[in-house]
Order: sequence, then structure tokens, then C-alpha cells
Amino acid sequence: MTTTTSSSAGNTAPDDINTAPTRLFSLDALRGFDMFWIMGGEEIFHTLAKATKSPFWEAIALQFTHPDWNGFHLYDLIFPLFLFMAGVSTPFSVGRELEKGKSRQQLTLRVIKRAFILVLLGLVVNNGLTIMPISQIRFASVLGRIGIAYMFANIIYLYSKERMQMVWFAFFIIAYWLLLKFTSAPGFPHGDLTMQGNFASYMDRLILPGRLYLGIHDPEGLFSTIPAISTGLLGILTGQLLKKTGIRQMRKVAIMSVTGVIFLIIAQIWNLDFPINKNLWSSSFVMHVGGISLLLMALFYYIIDVLGYKKWAFYFKVIGMNSILIYISGHFIKWQYTTNGFFGWIGQLVGDPYNLVVMAVCFVMVKWVFLYYLYQKKTFLRV
Repeated sequence: MTTTTSSSAGNTAPDDINTAPTRLFSLDALRGFDMFWIMGGEEIFHTLAKATKSPFWEAIALQFTHPDWNGFHLYDLIFPLFLFMAGVSTPFSVGRELEKGKSRQQLTLRVIKRAFILVLLGLVVNNGLTIMPISQIRFASVLGRIGIAYMFANIIYLYSKERMQMVWFAFFIIAYWLLLKFTSAPGFPHGDLTMQGNFASYMDRLILPGRLYLGIHDPEGLFSTIPAISTGLLGILTGQLLKKTGIRQMRKVAIMSVTGVIFLIIAQIWNLDFPINKNLWSSSFVMHVGGISLLLMALFYYIIDVLGYKKWAFYFKVIGMNSILIYISGHFIKWQYTTNGFFGWIGQLVGDPYNLVVMAVCFVMVKWVFLYYLYQKKTFLRV
């Protein structure tokens, strides 16, 4: 894990099919857009709902919560979108190192090392640095799943061609579907997809040490990481498309858009048999969030890298360049204390009930200013 400086992005001209981009501004911006919601953006809408009591804002705020089990809210997209983007960056990072002459063995070791660091960071995020019995430690984590899924997806990328990567993508989600369809926890009928009866949660209870987040189930469990590998692979396939020099940019946008719509249709059909469920990272969920991720990537790529409208996205790029840092920062920086110290007086001036909204905006602003300072110093946390 290091801090490093980043060179400026190199982007193709609108109709240039001969020059491969070295970095996508749109990818950094989309990553920042994704992270904005968990660095405090969602709280702005929750406080708006509380302040106004408006059914409209309450409906919006509901989208920034997770369903109890089956179903989908927009908040469910944040995690898989980040994993998807980690995959998109692979051809521009690992792929570039491969082109420079690094061996597959060297890059495999680097990928494994990164996964190991992310798993360790996930443990720290979950449990802090407090010494505790193993039975009280939560081993499954968001960063851990990103690390493991990223590792397997990248190893597949390093040792297989694009067509075979597509086969692996399909294999993981189809195998996972069939496994959960024809198995269950002991004492439950085959294909049981309840929290207690599904096979994935049962396997986590069986093999994961420590505690599970929900006691009988962990939304970042080890077994349900299997289909998450497909999410990473979809990002890698998208990154390879974006990096290709023989395809015009507008055609890339069209391919991502059409594929995204097809994925969404398949997800709704699959949902009839295998419900869209983030807790299980169900195969229909992979297709659903994959479709939305492709459409968002197409939109950001079209506006920023094709049309060249970049200034509006600078706010998100600043966040995206230090996404891991801002995610873990709440465990060593008291952001609420800082916000109250600098802007508590504004909340007092505004008064109830909109002081909550103002302070939520200030909370996000304090974090962004911190990230902007690091951006100006060209200091970025790299794992």
C-alpha cells in the first residue's frame, strides 16, 4: 500500500481509432460519483426526507437503503459498481504492465498481494485494531470481497483470451444459480432461498471463522463471492473494449449501451426464478447491476471522453482518485467532529428542521476539501 503521484490522463480524440488511452477521465469520475454516495451523499437525501416529510423525498431516500432480502434499491449498486470499475481499470494497469514486458508470474504475485492487503484492510474496517477473540471477529468485508473477486478475475485475465473470459463470466453465475437451485441448508427443501435455508449462507456458517454480520448470514460472505468474480470480469471485458484502438468511440458507446439493456432484460427474466438479491449476490443481481454499470460507463465515457465535457466531472474525479482512502478514513478521522467544529454555527443559524440538511452538505464538503488538498499535492493511496 503506497501513496503515489499520478500522471495526466491521455485520451483519444472523438474519432481517433489508432491511439489507445492511457487513463480514462470518465473512469475516475464514475468511481468518484459512486463513492460520493457512501461518503455522505446519501445522508443529504435522508435529511431532506426528515426535514420535509415529503413523500417524494421519502421515496428518494428509500432508494438509499438496502432491501431486507430480495429486491433492489439504487444503494445496492454502489458496491458492485466499484468492483466493476476495478475490473475496467485492469487492462489499463495490469494490461499495460504486461505490454511493457512484465511476466504473468510477476503480475499474478502483485494481484495476490493487492488482494491480501484489501482483505487485511477489510478486517481493520470491520474490527478496528482491538485485540479480541476470533469468535468475535468479522472476517467477511466489502474490501475483502473486492480483493478476492479482483484477484480471481485478474488471474483469469492474465491467463486467458477475451472469449474465454466471457466463458468464465457465464460459468460462475450459471454454476452459482444451479448450485443454489438444487441444494439448501440441512432441513430445508432444495432451492430454498431464505436467509436461513439457502446453501450459500449455510456454507458461510460452516466454513467462515468468527461472526457473521447477521448471525446466520453475511452479505459479504465467502461463498457468495463466487458470482462477484463475474462482476469483476465484466469490468475487465469492458476495459478491454475501451482500450481497443480499432473501434471508434461511438461504437464502443453503442456496444456498452446495447449490452447493458440486454443484461437488464435477462436480469428481469432470471429474477422470476432466482430473485435479484444483493445479500446473495444472485446471478440475476449480477446481470442487473452489470447492465446498469455498463449504461453508466457508456454515459460517462460518452460525455467526458467522447464529447470532451470534463470540467463538470472534476468534483467526482477528485473523489475517485482517492476512493479507498475516503472509504476507510472514517475509522481514523472524526469527520463529524470536524464538520461541527467548522460549520456548527451555520446549522444553528438555519435552525430546525433544515439544519440537518445543511450539516449533511457541510459534512460532504469537508471530506471533499480534504481530498482536493491531497489531489493538489498529487498524493493518492494505492493498494
